[in-house]
Amino acid sequence: MTDLSTLLEISARDHNHLCPRQILGVRIGLRGVCSLQLKPNQGSKRLLIITETDGCFADGLSAATNCTVGHRTLRVEDYGKVAATFVDTQTGRAIRIAPVLDIRERACAFVPNEPRHYFAQMQAYQSMPDEEMMTMQEVSLNTPVDQIVSRPGMRVNCDVCGEEIMNEREIQYSGLKLCRNCSGHGYYQINFEMCINTQIHAQS
Repeated sequence: MTDLSTLLEISARDHNHLCPRQILGVRIGLRGVCSLQLKPNQGSKRLLIITETDGCFADGLSAATNCTVGHRTLRVEDYGKVAATFVDTQTGRAIRIAPVLDIRERACAFVPNEPRHYFAQMQAYQSMPDEEMMTMQEVSLNTPVDQIVSRPGMRVNCDVCGEEIMNEREIQYSGLKLCRNCSGHGYYQINFEMCINTQIHAQS
């Protein structure tokens, strides 16, 4: 397995800098792969990671595991938590790994000669033993892994807006196939007044 320093270089290169959360992502990524007795993904897609935040931590996970959003092996469930669940898509086994609750305090104690907390974390997270910086839990997914991964080529059109829905993400309601937004579970609302004004200006 690639050594820690090389993985940190990869993460720093992709993120344009190195920070404590990236280091946590790399360390937790390595621990998750090891715990499932898998290798970092090299196109097999056997490993699925569900990260509970985006940003620096997710970049660290990707550097350590080769799991990415683009390959559909890294999924973001944004709970605002530095934590990730590692799933063996063949067996369904899932392990959630998070930093210990007092990890910042432990980092400062681990590097007592560094009074600056940020730099203490930078140093400590690279060398603290796993058992001192992480918690691990066997978990069960609320959505079966085959539903999360879906199947290739699954596409339907929403019966309301007409837009295509991939990967079996449609919602069945009263005999209709709906996208999440048309079913009332979307993250946005259409500003119809702005749409009408835009059309009027375009026609004038």
